[in-house]
Amino acid sequence: MAVDLVIFDCDGVLVDSEPISVRVGTAALRRLGWAIDEAEYAERFVGCTNEYWEEQIGETPPGWREQLMADYAAAVKAELCVVEGIVEALDRLTVPTCVASNGRHVTIRRSLELTGLAKRFDGRVFSAEDVARGKPAPDLFLHAAATMGVAPERCVVVEDSPFGVTAAMSAGMRCLAFAGGLTPASRLTGLGATLFHHPATLPDLITSLERGTRDAP
Repeated sequence: MAVDLVIFDCDGVLVDSEPISVRVGTAALRRLGWAIDEAEYAERFVGCTNEYWEEQIGETPPGWREQLMADYAAAVKAELCVVEGIVEALDRLTVPTCVASNGRHVTIRRSLELTGLAKRFDGRVFSAEDVARGKPAPDLFLHAAATMGVAPERCVVVEDSPFGVTAAMSAGMRCLAFAGGLTPASRLTGLGATLFHHPATLPDLITSLERGTRDAP
């Protein structure tokens, strides 16, 4: 089956924002009195929708959310960079691409602009704000594919979280799961995706999917 569209998640796949999010988020929850460490925070919240996060956090003191957002924005501005190897992969890809993220449009745009990736995806960025349900529901990926005019079975999704992999598989799309980032490979195994560890190998891996193989460099 040919690949006519590659759909990229943003956080953890294109931009290395997840360590920042986990560090800042863990510190904020500790200020609320939560007994939580970064490993637990990552397992519970990496890749989730903003709505899910809000439901889990519940009521907070006045100003807490504003402080969290300010801390995160400052850390992102100072530290955010692209995921190592992803630029080389994008340079080699010859099929159309887009971004589909559980983040808000303003957050996705800021991340892509800060890392110099915005022009590569101009007009082809989709957010959970665009659909009724974010990942792990398939809605976002199906919306992206429909807007791009590509059938789901001819799409490949590049993800790094169980939420995203589950959404891709539910959408009837092939999925490549990045196991070289914050999410342990053990949490991505058994979900139906092909695992890989080095973003620069993505073009070859996509070619192998078209040929019907599942070799993950």
